[in-house]
Amino acid sequence: MWQIMDVLNAHKKQMVAREDALPGRVHYPYPLRREHAVLGTDMLGPDAPENPRPWPRGAEEIILAGGCFWGIERVAWQIPGVVTTSAGYAGGFTAHPTYEEVFSARTGHTEAVRVIYEGGEETLRRILEQFWEQHDPTTAMRQGNDVGTEYRSAVYWTTPAQGEVVRDSARRYQEALTAAGRGRITTELEPLSETGDGHYYTAEPEHQQYLATHPHGYCNHGFNGVACSLG
Repeated sequence: MWQIMDVLNAHKKQMVAREDALPGRVHYPYPLRREHAVLGTDMLGPDAPENPRPWPRGAEEIILAGGCFWGIERVAWQIPGVVTTSAGYAGGFTAHPTYEEVFSARTGHTEAVRVIYEGGEETLRRILEQFWEQHDPTTAMRQGNDVGTEYRSAVYWTTPAQGEVVRDSARRYQEALTAAGRGRITTELEPLSETGDGHYYTAEPEHQQYLATHPHGYCNHGFNGVACSLG
């Protein structure tokens, strides 16, 4: 099936150039939801347009993308040490995009998940173990039957220390994939500040914690058959 989807959506696998991306807008074109439906925590933190509630002192932020953001977010909110998560858009050029614009593959954005966590490197390694195991990082611009640049695999870090851990995890997981006879990792690994316009945008309220409010909703994430152990 995925071969057919690849052919039908081949045009969506080409990354849009900055100058050809949709123009975007100054403000969000939709209201933002604040409270996490599962964790009960604040999803917006200092990004809130009013009444900002900072996350816990020492909490860190990392952005994950691995196909449809519904499944990646559900993986993330279950990890010990995670404070909050949200579904959104990152890695592209269009400011404050809508879901429909991202789906068009004309923004350059991924369907991304912001993860706010405590516990430093230990928690980050747990997050990355689950990230690598719960999607296929070897399929470029595609995850299962979902085809397009918005479904590409990516990790965008916000501190140099995170970057070192992320790159080390990719190297070690590639060794596990190679031993299992699998392909090369295609995951985009960059600081968030160096991607597209350098921003993460929170998605529409209906996408937040979607698989908690729609437990039988679409999800193509699950163990990919190769374990990741980062110690």
